[in-house]
Amino acid sequence: MNELQADRPGPAADAERWLEEHGGALYRYALAHLGDEHKAEEAVQETLLAALQAHGRFAGGASVRTWLIGILKHKVMDMFRREAREVLLDDPDDAEEMGEARAEEGFAPSGRWRERLSDWGNPEELLERGQFMTILQRCLDALPVRLARLFWLREVMEEESGNICQELAITPTNLWTMLYRARMGLRQCLDRNWVG
Repeated sequence: MNELQADRPGPAADAERWLEEHGGALYRYALAHLGDEHKAEEAVQETLLAALQAHGRFAGGASVRTWLIGILKHKVMDMFRREAREVLLDDPDDAEEMGEARAEEGFAPSGRWRERLSDWGNPEELLERGQFMTILQRCLDALPVRLARLFWLREVMEEESGNICQELAITPTNLWTMLYRARMGLRQCLDRNWVG
C-alpha cells in the first residue's frame, strides 16, 4: 500500500492532506516560476485536480511532494505555452537591432570580451540564500517579454528546444539568436546589479 492509500477514506481526504502538508511548497515553487500570485494559485489548484485524477496510478516510487511538484512543473509549462500563444510577442526586427548593438559593445575586434568578466562568487551559495534568484528575476523582468520567456523555458524549466520552437512557431536559428540576446542582456544586468 502506498503513501496515498494509507489510513485515508478516499481521494477528497488525500487532496486535503496534500494541500495541508505540501500546499506551501507547491505555492512557493509556482510563484518562483510564474512571478504572479494569482497564476501560482491557479497552477497549484490545477496540480491538485490532476493529482486527484491520477492518484490511483501513483506507485509510491517517489515522495508525494516530489510527485506533486512533478505535476506542477507540467502545469507551469502549460501556462507558459498558453500565454505564448495568447500574447502578442515583441517585434523581432526591433529586438534584433537592439541586440546586435548591445552585443557589439561587449566585444573587442578580436572576439574577446572588452572588459574582464566579473567574479560572481559561489553560485550555489548565492542560490541557497535566494539573493541571486531575486536579482535574476529583476533582470529577467527588464528583458523584452519574449526573450525572458524563452530564456526561462529553455534554461530554467529545461524545456527541449524543439518543443519551444514548435509551440512558439519559430525556427531553431531564431530561438538560438533570441537566447543569445537574452543571455547578453542578463549578463549586463547582473554585472550592474549584482557585482559591486
